[in-house]
Amino acid sequence: MRNADAKIAYRTARERYAALGVDTDKALRQLAKIPISMHCWQGDDVGGFEKPTQLDSGGIKATGNYPGKARTAVELRRDIEKAFTMIPGRHRINLHALYADFSRGVVDRNALTSRQFTAWADWAHHLKIGVDFNGTFFAHPKANSGFTLASADKGIRNFWIEHGIACREIGAYLGRTLGSPCVVNLWIPDGYKDAPVERHAARARLMDSLDRIFARRLNPRHVLDAVEGKLFGIGSESCVIGSHEFYLGYAITRNKLVTLDMGHYHPTESVADKISAVMPYVSELLLHVSRGVRWDSDHVVTLSDDLRELAAELVRGNYLDRTHIGLDYFDASINRVAAWVIGMRNMQKALLLALLEPATRLRNAERSGDYTTRLAMLESSRFMPAGAIWDYFCVTQDAPGDDEWLDDVKQYEAAVLAKRR
Repeated sequence: MRNADAKIAYRTARERYAALGVDTDKALRQLAKIPISMHCWQGDDVGGFEKPTQLDSGGIKATGNYPGKARTAVELRRDIEKAFTMIPGRHRINLHALYADFSRGVVDRNALTSRQFTAWADWAHHLKIGVDFNGTFFAHPKANSGFTLASADKGIRNFWIEHGIACREIGAYLGRTLGSPCVVNLWIPDGYKDAPVERHAARARLMDSLDRIFARRLNPRHVLDAVEGKLFGIGSESCVIGSHEFYLGYAITRNKLVTLDMGHYHPTESVADKISAVMPYVSELLLHVSRGVRWDSDHVVTLSDDLRELAAELVRGNYLDRTHIGLDYFDASINRVAAWVIGMRNMQKALLLALLEPATRLRNAERSGDYTTRLAMLESSRFMPAGAIWDYFCVTQDAPGDDEWLDDVKQYEAAVLAKRR
């Protein structure tokens, strides 16, 4: 009955959008082709499988103690698979290096190889999904000083350079094995709590470290390198060595992807506005979609104005083919599977709203200087029946509707998550 109702509502909504020159069938075909990289670390509060963990280094801390977090890779993969059943379309998974498989013996991060990720590759191959990767430059004794690639200690610096090289090799293995380029993102927590007097020296060390990590050219069909900046972090309030400006310059001059994280800027800055400013100078872009509340707090992504503007900029600028979208948040205060589903579906909804804009009419109004019509149309589009389009998309993708998936999560919690202690 739900399918029949969704089809009827869709036909009515399609007619309303068609009157504005919007082809909803085309919008849904486009949406179905957009993969979003779902971050594994929501499932276990960025714990990983190293022992002991030191999560609250690098300015990173998951808060909350909701029961049922994944304790092993098997449990984590099971939870991810469950979340995917409630998310329309086919997507990707995003791994951090600390999620290595140590069943064959523990190795330090500078000695990681593809052997520690074969189980992940086999699993992803079975699901027919791609995998992205991140170096883990935090939660480790050699990061306790607050410095890694920019450390003045040559031994510390070399250790993390070796880790960065290892991560690229792992990414190449994943991309080659799965037949889809693996985006390998690099973010480090390096910075000063108080104002330094030699910022330039630390940044010179970071640049040298990066050049050594990226010295070997890897096949772009297998791995794509990205660098991620940040405004500030806990313990690096006064100076972050890998700032946005530093990495933007590095990405442009070294032909790397630049990563824009929605939580890594001042609250008054618009990441959406940065996209068209960056795209003329880089070949591709990586987005980390998050929600900061007063700071980089990594809250679950909601369908906020910021998210809608981000998606709209990607569609309006025709940047989707050059942009890799990944989520990045961790909330331990609510059901972790639900947190994945909420964030992923909201990212898709934001993209759908952007694809349903009456683009031709909006552009014509702006080009003619009719900003009144532009504003009026943008505001009226908020009340268009996009919900009916979304419901129909869920039906076509064999995914539950907004009023159905939460019951499925609750059943999974009772049957699986609640038994974890």
